[in-house]
Amino acid sequence: MKETLQIKILLISLVLLTTACSQINKASDFITNPTAKEKYQRDFNISDELFELWQSRVDLALMDSVNIELPYAETGRFSPRSFQIYSYEIELQPGEILSFRAETDSVKELVFIELYQKKGDSVARFEKIETAEFQKKEFSFEPEEAGTYKMVIQPEIEANSPFLFKIQKRPAYIFPVLAGKNNSIQSYWGAVRAGGARSHEGIDIFAKRGTPVVAATDGRITYTGEKGLGGKQVWLRDNKRNQSLYYAHLDSIHPNSGKVKVGDTLGYVGNTGNARTTPPHLHFGIYKSYGGAINPLGFVFQTSNLEIEDFTDKLFPGKLLVASSKANLRNRPDTRNSRIMKILSANDTLNFLGKSKDWYHVRTFEDRAVFIHQSLVSPI
Repeated sequence: MKETLQIKILLISLVLLTTACSQINKASDFITNPTAKEKYQRDFNISDELFELWQSRVDLALMDSVNIELPYAETGRFSPRSFQIYSYEIELQPGEILSFRAETDSVKELVFIELYQKKGDSVARFEKIETAEFQKKEFSFEPEEAGTYKMVIQPEIEANSPFLFKIQKRPAYIFPVLAGKNNSIQSYWGAVRAGGARSHEGIDIFAKRGTPVVAATDGRITYTGEKGLGGKQVWLRDNKRNQSLYYAHLDSIHPNSGKVKVGDTLGYVGNTGNARTTPPHLHFGIYKSYGGAINPLGFVFQTSNLEIEDFTDKLFPGKLLVASSKANLRNRPDTRNSRIMKILSANDTLNFLGKSKDWYHVRTFEDRAVFIHQSLVSPI
């Protein structure tokens, strides 16, 4: 009985000590603002030597040239102390919201997500701009400028789980014409106007006269009326992004004032103003509070859905053997828009990272990440 009581007291003391340490760490974090990886090293008591070896893999990932189109999905398996790391170059423009999610068969597996932006022209480098929160497997980002971005994904040192990566992008706004599709856009940003005297500061979305035009986001109506080249028009203020949305050539304006919600009707497609000789369409533009007009396409261009495969019951190889006399390694998982990075011969080996549809994501003998078509290799 006495021993049982002592054990209970010991367990309670350990819980109290752990709670106290956790509270101390939280208070310290508020002051020092450690990174997710610094919290990982501290909370899991990882030695400096092992942590530095693991962290050094980021430099390798930044030298990789793997490039993908979105949406993109990849399955594979994390193995303990294999020091796997994944990087993906992605082209983004303002108005596109990038999202990433890692799924594993255990909620306890840690995955670290970092986003870099390509800087410089003659001597390009990648500069870290965002990281996911500690113990989060999700990440989203909306760029303020067009460019090349690199997402770096790194599992914890002892990770041991199959995984699924889902990388997607979506427009920040809904489509501004009800039931409109991408192919409804028939005139784009920068098109020549007035015989070259000016360029098109927006996109034209064609639809039947009277089709509802809707608020692409929550906002506040700042002007409605008829004037100038735009004819009947509505201006909607997006304070979140410090910009105004311009709806022009309307056939009529729906009575609104003050705040509106996304999807509310603002007016109806027409051809007023200088569009009298053209078929009915909406001229949709975006103007920043500084810098003037910007290309609105990324804010409304609809993206395709991601095709997801089950990953929990799959057997993934550790290595792959080149089974053909010649095998092209590519920087993208396709043959039309990719660059050949290296050519291998029969019986060369590759380290498996993951699989995306018919393509393997691999590392070469030189530890460079590339893609190879599944028809060219066999699992070892």
